[in-house]
Amino acid sequence: MRRPIARAVTGALGLVSAAAAALVAPATATADRVIVGGEPVEVADTPWVVALSSRDRFGGMRAGQFCGGVVVAPTKVLTAAHCLSSDVLGGAPEDVTDLAVIAGRTALTGQGGQEVGVAGTWINPAYEPATNAGDLAVLTLKSALPSSYVLATAGPGDTAYTPGTTASVYGWGDTTGNGTYATSLRAARVQVLEDAACERAYPGNAKGDYQAATMLCAGDPQGGRDACQGDSGGPLVAMGRLIGLVSWGSGCGEAANPGVYTRVSAVLPDPLPVSASRS
Repeated sequence: MRRPIARAVTGALGLVSAAAAALVAPATATADRVIVGGEPVEVADTPWVVALSSRDRFGGMRAGQFCGGVVVAPTKVLTAAHCLSSDVLGGAPEDVTDLAVIAGRTALTGQGGQEVGVAGTWINPAYEPATNAGDLAVLTLKSALPSSYVLATAGPGDTAYTPGTTASVYGWGDTTGNGTYATSLRAARVQVLEDAACERAYPGNAKGDYQAATMLCAGDPQGGRDACQGDSGGPLVAMGRLIGLVSWGSGCGEAANPGVYTRVSAVLPDPLPVSASRS
């Protein structure tokens, strides 16, 4: 069964699971094993990477981190739509009173940076939970981040999408595929792959249905580099531009099962949408 890769709550509040039972099954959904095969990076060098947080839902051990995100305007953060689902949050986004992004902080429980509350959320109305097509959401922040945090997005036809292009995926996710999460930001270098690679891996069977119109395929042809649980919504960056968001896959770092990302150029509205206000 196709599985997205976010962390999920096990009850109404507070307790964290490495992911819901489906996410820890043998074919765990994917994109970073703490960013599988990755290495530590400093947020100072990649200020556009942020962590989505709710201590109320996920506890304080990892400062409430459950997904990743990327700053595309001083008050706008992109993430995966499935990160805001009831399966992950245990309820509607508007019911998570302490929903915030952690920006400018490499170690989740470290010092520095800022935690900025979320004023509103927008989930792509074309998002299809059954296939994860159009897996995009936009968060509007209560206060603006520095303009230096903003990452440019690639548009349709951008050369950054060319197969063979080197890209990097970022996150604080699972380092083993078994619920061992990182507390400091990591990144892995992968390649943009031909759509055919993901179409072979996910032909619409039990492992998933790759749809090139709104999805992007990336990984390491030899395996060992990928994303995993907890990295959902985090950025895939090539040539200094945002090309994808961690979305789903099968396993972590498996050569035959590349990571699947939201194709940002295909689903990001222009202008950025006005988010529904939170109470």
